[in-house]
Amino acid sequence: MGLEDGLLSDEGGFEFSDQDIRKSFIRKVYGILCAQLLLTIGIMSIFTFSEGVKKYAFENSWPFWVAFAVTFVIIIVLSCCPDTRRTSPINIILLGIFTVCEGVLLGMACATFDTTTVLIAVGITAALVLALTLFAFQTKVDFTVCNGIMFVALICLIIFGLFAIIFQSKVLDILYASLGALVFGIYIVIDTQLMMGGSHKYSLSPEEYIFAALNLYLDIINLFLYVLMLVNSARN
Repeated sequence: MGLEDGLLSDEGGFEFSDQDIRKSFIRKVYGILCAQLLLTIGIMSIFTFSEGVKKYAFENSWPFWVAFAVTFVIIIVLSCCPDTRRTSPINIILLGIFTVCEGVLLGMACATFDTTTVLIAVGITAALVLALTLFAFQTKVDFTVCNGIMFVALICLIIFGLFAIIFQSKVLDILYASLGALVFGIYIVIDTQLMMGGSHKYSLSPEEYIFAALNLYLDIINLFLYVLMLVNSARN
């Protein structure tokens, strides 16, 4: 999910008054994001295509809980400690560890699905992310003002998810996955525009390249999980 907090600025993109700084910031964010996604896909591939690793994932749950605990701690540190996430190389090291753990979590999740289902979900997610990113860059609509509304939508989605777990139904699962994909699709547009700055009401400081990359990475991962649920429901 998006991690927007007090770092948002309503100065109308003051930090990006220099176009060179803005472009350099965007390149740095997407460079880090691409490295994260490639590492994540590599780890997921091991769990998806290796029968031995897939069998081990089925029989042992400790890697999941260790990875979950580490990601939880790191995300709290990166979200709540501005000095830490702005200090190199500790910020890159923490982000790298976080990405590896997320790859393990996703790999163990994907191990429970058919390989074809996972590949279809990856392809659909890639197409959606590309389309949403292009839309965010060219649209004149400022989505950064929708953060409050989207936070409420996210809370409602979580509550609906608990409801869907209690009252299990294929229709509820499809509806929940569809709403989840919609929410995080919008978050991708919002976080992209936060990174762009310019004429948008809110923006991120150029020093927050780790924070921006982490936001987009989590948006994409969550979108993939909901798409995976949809594809699995459709194929079954």
